[in-house]
Amino acid sequence: MRKFSPARIRLFVQIIYTIITNGYVYGYLNGRIYKGPLKYACVPGLNCYSCPGAVGSCPMGALQAALNARNLKVPFAVLGFFFVFGSLLGRFVCGWLCPFGLVQDLLYKIPLFKKGKRKQLPGHNVLKYGKYLVLFGLVVVGSAVLFTGFAKIPAFCKFLCPSGTLFGAIPLVSTNEQLQAQTGGLFYWKMGVLFVIIILSVMVYRPFCQYLCPLGAVYGWFNRFSLVQVRWQQEECASCMACQRACPVNLKPEQISVSAECIRCGKCVDACKFGCLSWKKSEK
Repeated sequence: MRKFSPARIRLFVQIIYTIITNGYVYGYLNGRIYKGPLKYACVPGLNCYSCPGAVGSCPMGALQAALNARNLKVPFAVLGFFFVFGSLLGRFVCGWLCPFGLVQDLLYKIPLFKKGKRKQLPGHNVLKYGKYLVLFGLVVVGSAVLFTGFAKIPAFCKFLCPSGTLFGAIPLVSTNEQLQAQTGGLFYWKMGVLFVIIILSVMVYRPFCQYLCPLGAVYGWFNRFSLVQVRWQQEECASCMACQRACPVNLKPEQISVSAECIRCGKCVDACKFGCLSWKKSEK
């Protein structure tokens, strides 16, 4: 009996999760958004509310909606959601439970461009902070300050999120003649953003996750103490650096799991031949 590799298991989980959370087929066929009771609940990964196949809501969208309320209040429910999933999984959510993460993984497999050892864009050490700028600039400031009481505009979703464009805007516009007549500069801007992310995803590993995703920025804060960890046993390490070569974000052994950039993909564990990397619960 053939044994599934960790990479195949992760791919299987990603596909099943995407089907479950975006499997409202009637919505895709008729260009209608599901508005049933499940939509009141958030799912861990990016999951555009406007996607006709989505059965749950995106936590980033929920946070923006709460901050955008006319009477500004602390969004305890959404912050509690982040705390629960962040403390349990950290950026495991990004590596295993995000549909747009799956899209980027598949795009990176396309044999175009000379990838070689390239996993990041030039200037990575500066660009990686872009996701924190997006979190504070578009999500927090954009929702709580710029638009509160004036317009119900979730700034990140409206102006940047490529996941919303791919899974929401494109299916809706393609099946709704009224929306087709209303497409304008904003729609083409979002299509341009999506196009750039797609091209970059073929060239480097998960550019949106590494540089722009505010949800990854939030979960990254929990990586050091989340329950799900990849543990490194330094005393058994031969310093062969096979784990770093396998790591899609080029992390050193001592950075694996604790770094805010680690998405818990498990490629380092699979590459280690000395057993010094393994999946374990966090030692509290």
